[in-house]
Amino acid sequence: MDRVSHPVSKALAAVGDPSQLLPAREQMAFTLGFHIILVPFGVALTALMLIAHYRGLRHGDGDALRLARRWSKVAAVLFAVGAITGTVLSFELGILWPGLMGDYGAAFGMPFAVEGLFFFLEAIFVSIYLYGWNRLPPWAHFWTGVPVVLASLGGAAAVIAANSWMNQPGGITLRDGHVTAVRPLRVFFNGAFWYETVHMLLAAYIVAGFTVAGVYAAGMLKGRRDRHHRLGFLIGFLVAAAAIPVQIFVGDTVARQVFQDEPAKFAAIELLPATGDHVPENLGGFLVDGKVRYGLPVPDMASILAGFTPSTEIKGLEAIPAEVRPTDRSVTIVHLAFDVMVGTTFLMFGLVLWFAWLWWRGRTMPTNRWFLRGAAVSGLVAVVCLESGWVVTEVGRQPWTVVGLLLTRQAVTTRGNLWPLFGATVALYAAVGIGAVLVLRGMARHWRTAGDETVYVPYGPEQPFAASGTAGEER
Repeated sequence: MDRVSHPVSKALAAVGDPSQLLPAREQMAFTLGFHIILVPFGVALTALMLIAHYRGLRHGDGDALRLARRWSKVAAVLFAVGAITGTVLSFELGILWPGLMGDYGAAFGMPFAVEGLFFFLEAIFVSIYLYGWNRLPPWAHFWTGVPVVLASLGGAAAVIAANSWMNQPGGITLRDGHVTAVRPLRVFFNGAFWYETVHMLLAAYIVAGFTVAGVYAAGMLKGRRDRHHRLGFLIGFLVAAAAIPVQIFVGDTVARQVFQDEPAKFAAIELLPATGDHVPENLGGFLVDGKVRYGLPVPDMASILAGFTPSTEIKGLEAIPAEVRPTDRSVTIVHLAFDVMVGTTFLMFGLVLWFAWLWWRGRTMPTNRWFLRGAAVSGLVAVVCLESGWVVTEVGRQPWTVVGLLLTRQAVTTRGNLWPLFGATVALYAAVGIGAVLVLRGMARHWRTAGDETVYVPYGPEQPFAASGTAGEER
């Protein structure tokens, strides 16, 4: 990044937080926290749908085709909800953070323009795929779903490019604090892009996989142990199970990159007040008046994890200028969120190992009730893990909106009285969320009461579905 005049001096001159900062941050946290739950389903549920679709066509499996069709309808509902909540977010960026969009919109907004292109592609092919169930040849129909998966991956990568640029800004030239030149490829493929993208996409597949598996595990706990439920469980669970060990490796790599590139965030993750070596890994604990309280230290572990040796020196919070040092509260939130993220990841990995052990013993899908109970809540655990990781990324950047360039208190709007806007946003999201849940419950109830023999599969094996004589288009 070329900086003719670094604006940090202006940032350091800013004193105090404006009154609108708290409601603006609360609203952004709420809307992002809501929207990010939908992202995994937009990214990965369509891939699960195509896996089922491929199996159905390749092996003449009517159960798999039925799952693919049902999941395509669920994906369409969640796509619509995600479009609504995502659109609100785009307005919030302009309304709540004019300092960001005004000064750095030329760079920060570019990945969102790319995301918009992927969004339109995804919307077009989602429509074609849904429309094509009764109207396209089987394999032609299958291939119309592939662009949906690819566009969702591209759209997610574009949004992550914008977020990672805020952590490691580059590809711009600054003059007197204003962007005078943008190099789009360097903005998009910034220093944090690749590892943040891989980390998030794996998280998406883990959340979607475990959530789908959890739905069918809950059904099996209620006695529905037919092939439809077993297959639905296995497709979701195996995708998540394949992603979890890769995510552990990638997560460790990401943490080491953060150690090198974002020392303030890493100091918060490790709850480290002072620079030093032989740094312990604190499990739990708080930072109060610059001192660690109630943590359970594991000797030398933080230094070993960061640099593979106990003598690895880690920069502490005291090394950060007081004017831009994160507060004790922010540090504690980041540290605890990191602990929750790591803890829930290993809980899910333990569930995968449990599944493997039960499968090895029985050579069939486990039906152990305690295992199914664990699987039934695995989707919720995955969402908690996802939210915790998001907190580490976003709160760990504070007090910066764009690290080293723009403080959050400089980016916020000058308009006051934002609480009514926050309340209206909560009401809107609550209505959208409740509506989506009711629609999905209604769809599930209809499918359950209709029974498998009445669910029409437009192509695939003739038996037993056509033999029922009651087949009709699934509604």
